[in-house]
Amino acid sequence: MNTPNHTPRTSQPLNIALVTETYLPEVNGVAITIGRMVHGLRQRKHRIHMIRPRQFKQDVAAKEDGYEETLVTGMPIPGYPELKSGLPAKGLLLKLWKMQRPDIVHIATEGPLGWSALSAARKLNIPVSTDFHTNFHSYTAHYGVGLLKKPIAAYLRHFHNKSACTLVPTISLQQQLEFEGYKNVLVVSRGVDAELFHPSKRSSELRASWNATDDTPVVMLVSRIAPEKNLHVVIQAFEQMRKVNPQARLVMVGDGPARAELEKQHPHVIFAGMQTGEPLAQHYASGDIFLYPSLTETYGNVTVEAMASGLATVAYDYAAARQHMRHDENGLLVPFADTDAFVRIATGLVSDMERVQRLRIAARQTVESLTWEHIMGEMESVLLDVVRQQGEQNVQPELSAATD
Repeated sequence: MNTPNHTPRTSQPLNIALVTETYLPEVNGVAITIGRMVHGLRQRKHRIHMIRPRQFKQDVAAKEDGYEETLVTGMPIPGYPELKSGLPAKGLLLKLWKMQRPDIVHIATEGPLGWSALSAARKLNIPVSTDFHTNFHSYTAHYGVGLLKKPIAAYLRHFHNKSACTLVPTISLQQQLEFEGYKNVLVVSRGVDAELFHPSKRSSELRASWNATDDTPVVMLVSRIAPEKNLHVVIQAFEQMRKVNPQARLVMVGDGPARAELEKQHPHVIFAGMQTGEPLAQHYASGDIFLYPSLTETYGNVTVEAMASGLATVAYDYAAARQHMRHDENGLLVPFADTDAFVRIATGLVSDMERVQRLRIAARQTVESLTWEHIMGEMESVLLDVVRQQGEQNVQPELSAATD
């Protein structure tokens, strides 16, 4: 199982139980991707039953045509207080799925709620698919729990190998996980909203608020402002870029535990805070160069959002950058974890704005065809295949019994 088999659409929609420990309006790549998944599957007439933690006291479970929610108790995730991890709920899920049996359970996150869903689905012989969204084991060194890296990696592998398949967004991640012992890893990429993230959203007023004219190089970063995002590399690169062009500006969009200290240490950097929707699109498009130094991404939605917004992007050669960028054609790829090369390439770019403009145009052209509609067709095919294969496996014992 290496790539999705594009099973023809069936006239019968699926009843999909979708289990996740993060969802909109929470702002992170996983929540946004799952939101797109729900929208795309509902457009294709599939019914979604979402199981997720209650995000705040007044949170109410939604219920509408083709979509309903069950909310469970959650607790804050260490280092991510704005996110909740669902507490174990196997008993609740067994009761729920005995009354209203789904055709498939799709688990987006691997926390206690995800494990409960996996256990309950297997007990009831309901097929399960999973997503691999976050390199949690890679985060351990940034939060003082490096000794947990191997146990967490082993848990993740054990978790995903109990499902029928694990979905990942890039071929390189598929290859990495297969090398580490994961089974049945399939690539289903991610799309980008190329209408929302568009060069036309560029705002002279916003640039003016950053003391930037039309000719000022504006360097952008959109990210969670946190240790695992390797942000010191952006600061280091920008300091060198300022030596080449003292008028250059650095705008950091996002929030997180490292923001207060960075603001104190680097008063010349513009911290724009959390942005979503149209304001986020305007921030992207009002920049010129996008620096993304993270080394812990499974994909990196911001890379393709920056490309769609028409930014000249510098990123390490893995994840979404490797999937969609060609060096010096539509962006600049840096050897993985080579800080000196990242700084050198970024510094060279700020002195050649004609090159910046060429990369910006090509980046936009690259991602215009990367639609969520196409991606959700691949996702649908995977889910249909898993349900079909489970049905065939269930038929085999019945046939054997009939012939005994």
